[in-house]
Amino acid sequence: MNAPFRAVLRCTVVADDGGPGAGVGVDGEFRYRVERIALGVMAASGIVVLVADVLGWLDTLAPGGALPKVTLLILSTVTVFLLLEIDRLRKLDDVQEQLTKLDDNVQAHLSKLDINAVARQLKQEHYAGVVKVHARFPEEEFARFVEGSCQGVTILQTWIPNLHHFKRALEKAIVDQQVPVRVLLLHPSSPVAGLRDEALRTVRDPALSVDVRASVEGCLAGLAELSLGVREDDRTRLQVRVYNSLPSIAVYKADEHFLVSSFLHGQLAIDSTQIEIDGSDTVMGQEVQRELNTLWSIGSDVNLCDWRASIRSITP
Repeated sequence: MNAPFRAVLRCTVVADDGGPGAGVGVDGEFRYRVERIALGVMAASGIVVLVADVLGWLDTLAPGGALPKVTLLILSTVTVFLLLEIDRLRKLDDVQEQLTKLDDNVQAHLSKLDINAVARQLKQEHYAGVVKVHARFPEEEFARFVEGSCQGVTILQTWIPNLHHFKRALEKAIVDQQVPVRVLLLHPSSPVAGLRDEALRTVRDPALSVDVRASVEGCLAGLAELSLGVREDDRTRLQVRVYNSLPSIAVYKADEHFLVSSFLHGQLAIDSTQIEIDGSDTVMGQEVQRELNTLWSIGSDVNLCDWRASIRSITP
């Protein structure tokens, strides 16, 4: 048991014993004196009986059975004394049990704090912020992140093939959570769109090919529909920009949660492995955030009220 707990126990025992300075009342002081007197009488009786037995006085005073009677008297007195002390002994057991529980509780909390500290250190130093790897994009999980967002949402893609899965969540973030939603898409007329077309057709049947330009325009139409479906005051929180640059990674971010994937040949980014990162202050979180900031700075705003005219006015 720890030293502070032993000190508490000693203070409890002294207070309960009714000893000097314990702050007890008149009844406690009287009981304390009676107990001391009884203990003194029992101790003195034992000495007197021993001396009388050695000198042969017991046989003279009460021949034939004095010693058993005196012994029985002393044992009876001790039994009565212990019976009087049972309640206080039980209290000491209760105190011990409570202190043990308190000690276990404190140790459990300290252990938990140590585990959390180690986990944070491992995440920072060894995993660079990566907390999970998904085989493909987890639409439902990202929708929950968006719906619970209190800082903002950012999406970086060529276009968003799975927009319909969390379109309602984006609307809730804009209207209910009132957080900014920023979307970065590839300019539909960018030369990169043609390169991405070729990359997607590399190992796929041409009949299954994806028209990147048409896909980007379809995504812009979906975002425009989302914007027009909310009040005018809420529309300003949905910001869309197009960029003309080679895409490096696809990013879906809600608050401090990132889902990051690569643009592989013959495969959409949402069908690729998704790396989940927790924390903008982690090594990977900082790198991804820098990429988001860079592309946002070179992107051009799209007016969703008339996105077609807006796109035509932006030179890729």
